[in-house]
Amino acid sequence: MPIRRLSESLVNRIAAGEVVERPASAVKELVENALDAGARNIDVTVRDGGQSLIAVADDGHGIPRGELALALERHATSKLPDDDLWSISTLGFRGEALPSIASVSRLTLASRPRGAAEGWKIAVEGGRMGGVEPAALAEGTRVEVRDLFFATPARLKFLKSPRTELDHAVDWLHRLAMAHPQVAFTLTDGARTPVRLTTALSRLDRLAQILGRDFAGNALTIEAERDGIRLSGYASLPTLNRPTSREQCLFVNGRAVRDKQLLGAVRAAYMDFLASDRHPIVALFLDLPPAAVDVNVHPAKTEVRFRDSGAVRGLVVGALKHALAAAGHRAATTVAGQTLASFRPGGYGSYAAPASLPRGMAEAAATYQVPLMQSAPSLPPAAPEPAAATAEQPLGAARCQVHGTYIVAQTADGLVIVDQHAAHERLVYERMKSALANGGIKRQGLLLPEVVELGEASAARLVERQAELVELGLVLEAFGPGAVVVREVPALLGQTDVAGLVRDLADELQELDQALSLKDRLADVCGTLACHGSVRAGRRLAPAEMDALLRQMEVTPHAGQCNHGRPTYVELKLADIERLFGRR
Repeated sequence: MPIRRLSESLVNRIAAGEVVERPASAVKELVENALDAGARNIDVTVRDGGQSLIAVADDGHGIPRGELALALERHATSKLPDDDLWSISTLGFRGEALPSIASVSRLTLASRPRGAAEGWKIAVEGGRMGGVEPAALAEGTRVEVRDLFFATPARLKFLKSPRTELDHAVDWLHRLAMAHPQVAFTLTDGARTPVRLTTALSRLDRLAQILGRDFAGNALTIEAERDGIRLSGYASLPTLNRPTSREQCLFVNGRAVRDKQLLGAVRAAYMDFLASDRHPIVALFLDLPPAAVDVNVHPAKTEVRFRDSGAVRGLVVGALKHALAAAGHRAATTVAGQTLASFRPGGYGSYAAPASLPRGMAEAAATYQVPLMQSAPSLPPAAPEPAAATAEQPLGAARCQVHGTYIVAQTADGLVIVDQHAAHERLVYERMKSALANGGIKRQGLLLPEVVELGEASAARLVERQAELVELGLVLEAFGPGAVVVREVPALLGQTDVAGLVRDLADELQELDQALSLKDRLADVCGTLACHGSVRAGRRLAPAEMDALLRQMEVTPHAGQCNHGRPTYVELKLADIERLFGRR
């Protein structure tokens, strides 16, 4: 068939497929236009999840009569005065949103510039543009989108229920509002108003409006800068977490993005504190020179590409870890509320139990299982026991042990309940990490070298990385076709299952193709050993041991949660207890 040019209407519909995935995409594009226009009040109306109506009204600077038709043409924009794609300071810049939406809907664009005596409007139906007509409206712009996708009915089959589509629109409006606390937003569907945000005094106030007061009360301040890249925002304590990453809100130069690299950096920073199925709540704002980031990756503008992705990742991970370390033994205040709720029908449920320990690994923790009043010879000494524990100390003075599992301590204005196993698990884990950092990964020779049978490909992968593996504490060499002989292992692993470790490592190298997976495994083993090498539930502790555990928690980083994200202690204020018994 001969080559021919596609019609303008078909080109617009193709573009619409990239820009307008669902009604929420249209809401996002129109609200971004309003923000670029300097609006301070933005009102959004949707009907049927946005399928029958999307209306966005703002009080921005408006569009002159002579530019209304031009605004609806492809690649027509006021946001690139110098045609420089590396100096983008606005949310929009491609000039595709309005014509793309207009090509698959019935769109009316009405505007009255600031200071103008009258307003004007223009209508487009399925890409066919009408004439400019007078319109009665206040200063600003109003865009009405009716019958979205009527010109491409096949797209309607991919839409979810009106409630689901409305939720997506609300989510995008919330994300845009987080980056612009000085702007007021509303969203209504006629029956209710799920978004009503007044202008906020600060960024944290706006985050509290959206993510809740619990987040604001348990958020760590994030501030860091390196090589012209600035990171700011807030991140939750590990004990305030969610089952999904939906409440991880990331922004680059004020633009809400969904970037896998940034999400991975957040996951890496919290790796020591949360189980794999739990996620922190974060709102992080990354500001860097426009030339250092490419936002022109996809028409939807939700993906970005950094010039120095390693520097960005390092800054995010480092800033989050620094804030978590500074939090010390602090746990989320929501833990107390969850505890009180558990006394009532339908109360808060418990955390999932960790996976069982592979055979042989428990012995490796023997070196670290020292009495709480002593310290292991090769480890930093524990905090000295005070002459007499008092209730004035942060975690109070131990009063009793309940069911051989929980320590009850009295504080100056309430009480603290400590899970002795979860608490000691964190203490042991931090000691093991310190030993690794100070002495490196020490090797331990096997009395009898162990031959591990593998497939030829797996054995070859290990032998190829032989030199790198030595640095990580594992000494092996080829032993005929499809086998290796292991002569030394990391001393940290103790009497471990060498064959299982080598086979797992070979499998990881097949998928990841990097010896660093062993380091990752060592980190996992540290957590598992700490969990199963700590003071077990059911072990009776002397009063001095209980107080020593509390004092060590107070000086140990991250002692507010175990390695799986569970709280190690619950603090109940006297006022909370009095309310529980009806005294308040």
